[in-house]
Amino acid sequence: MNELIPGTVVTLDVDREAPFGYFLTNGEEDVLLHNNEITEEFDLGDELTVFLFQDHQGRLAASMKIPTAQLNAYDWVEVVEVKRELGVFVNIGINKDILVSKDDLHEIWDLWPEQGDRLYCSLKTDKNGRLFGRLATEDVIRTISKNAERKDYNKNITGTVYRLLLVGSFIISDEGYIGFIHESQRKREPRLGEKVQGRIIDVKEDGSVNVSLLARGHEVIGDDAEQIYSYMESRGGAMPYWDKSDAEEIKIRFNMSKSAFKRALGNLMKVGKVYQEEGWTYFKKE
Repeated sequence: MNELIPGTVVTLDVDREAPFGYFLTNGEEDVLLHNNEITEEFDLGDELTVFLFQDHQGRLAASMKIPTAQLNAYDWVEVVEVKRELGVFVNIGINKDILVSKDDLHEIWDLWPEQGDRLYCSLKTDKNGRLFGRLATEDVIRTISKNAERKDYNKNITGTVYRLLLVGSFIISDEGYIGFIHESQRKREPRLGEKVQGRIIDVKEDGSVNVSLLARGHEVIGDDAEQIYSYMESRGGAMPYWDKSDAEEIKIRFNMSKSAFKRALGNLMKVGKVYQEEGWTYFKKE
């Protein structure tokens, strides 16, 4: 008789009713099917296809809800709880959430998934038969990916972060493209499992793409202008910078390129907020 293993799908006989559900059997082992794991009616003696897991007391249990994430099958699962001392819990579709151990997550807490983020996972068991989430490797992600085309260049893209490196982050887009976000193409490092929006800045020969999370030039003028204006407010309406200031000084002070600075400053002058004089920029009096 086959051993009953958590994380697998098996067919068992309905043996007898219990106070909180029904006991199923393979002839040697009995498994409880709790009432909250029943999805349709059946009779004693029927055969049921069920998913096996360990309940909160560590006992082998069954569910008629068959998750798509199993021991040897991957799917997207949602993060439902974060516990710093343990890891993150994900919902695989049964009434018990599954732990993705902190040992499989980044050492920096801020890069852990948050509630509502999504992970591509299968399941694994420890020596005691307890189920844990197994994060997909690069090779696994590539089995569900598809190649981008040159015509996709500069298109907007939405994807989920599945891998973190020192130099950048990897996403798989809603279309299935594998994308790399270099650290220079983001304002902050996204979390594992976070959904991000950006644009394709290169389509590589292997069909993967490079992605920027920074806005296009015409889209950032407003934000950059607001940053400059706020800085001037903090200095009483004047600053020792203008459109001929040194690029390195601008980078140090505002963390933006000289071209972006000039565009933003030009926008402020165009709407009549500021004027320039002898190396300085001043608020215009209303």
